Amino acid sequence: MKRYEGLFILNTAGKEESLKETIDQLSDEINAAGGRVETVQKMDKRNFARVADKRNSSGFYVNVIFECKPSAITQLQTRFALNADVYRVMFSSAPTPKVVEAK
Repeated sequence: MKRYEGLFILNTAGKEESLKETIDQLSDEINAAGGRVETVQKMDKRNFARVADKRNSSGFYVNVIFECKPSAITQLQTRFALNADVYRVMFSSAPTPKVVEAK
């Protein structure tokens, strides 16, 4: 199992009230692929610096740190590409957490 960080930009146009459900679906997809979600960090809605699609000028950012097999990343990218609520997704290797000893 390898540790990953997934940055999701969610398409929440007119659906702000269902944001928690969408984030829960993201976690469920990762768990279904054999992963284990460690933390979910909800950021805020941000306007895009460059607008590629005039229908989407902003998105809600969510950062998810999880563990899974490296072979599952391709499967997750395909599943999230088909999800209408996910505007963009980017996976990167997450650094191992540092253990701080209490004195």
